[in-house]
Formats: sequence, structure tokens, C-alpha cells
Amino acid sequence: MIYCMDSDMCIFAMRGRYPRIQGQMIKLRPHQIKIPSVVKAELLLGALKSDHPKRTGRIVNDFITPFEVVPFSDSATKIYAHIRCDLERVGKPIGPNDLIIAATTIAYGATLVSHNIKEFSRINSLKTVDWTGA
Repeated sequence: MIYCMDSDMCIFAMRGRYPRIQGQMIKLRPHQIKIPSVVKAELLLGALKSDHPKRTGRIVNDFITPFEVVPFSDSATKIYAHIRCDLERVGKPIGPNDLIIAATTIAYGATLVSHNIKEFSRINSLKTVDWTGA
């Protein structure tokens, strides 16, 4: 099984906030965990805005290094358009970055690891899991 990490899970893992996340990650091989490119962008932005941008940037890069960063591909763009259209029709849109993360996850046939299940559950074709245990 392949998992795409949402930004919140990456942050929780880097901070050691929920030990269950590290436990789940240890059970997997690095090639089973993917980081959508927009998640990497969000993490790098967070590092730049932190009190210690260089140190935080190194932490982010060290965390991401073992995993493949997957792009927002051509197939993901088509999935994005369908998801966005469907959600807007029913009046339940989600944020643009979350749409890109969801579409990328679906395009790679992966399960999204996120604590933001409420928002992502609006997308019927998206498989999600919350590794926090909360």
C-alpha cells in the first residue's frame, strides 16, 4: 500500500507529537510513503516563516529526504477538475491546496494520511487514514 502524507501529519511526525505516527511510519518502507509536492511547499513555507528558518528548513529536508516527492501530474489535474466541480456543485468546496493534495493522492492510487479527515471526507473517491489515534 502507498500513503501520501498531508502537511499536518508531517508536522506531527517531525515534532513527535503523536508517537503512533512514527510507529506507523516505521512499519513501512520509505518507498511506500510519498510527499505531494504541494505538501513539501507548505512545509518549506512554514520553515521560512518560523523563528529559525535555517534550522527548521534542515529539519524539513531531513524529514522529507527518505521519501519520494510526487508532482501534481497531468492525470492529477484532471482528477482535480472533477473533484472541484463536484464539490462546488453541492456547495461544499475545500481549500485549493487540499484539492491538489487529494488529486495527487488519488492519481498515485494512494491513501491520504491526514488529521483533517472531516474536510477530506467530502471527496468520495479519496481513501484517508488518521495515524494520530486521536
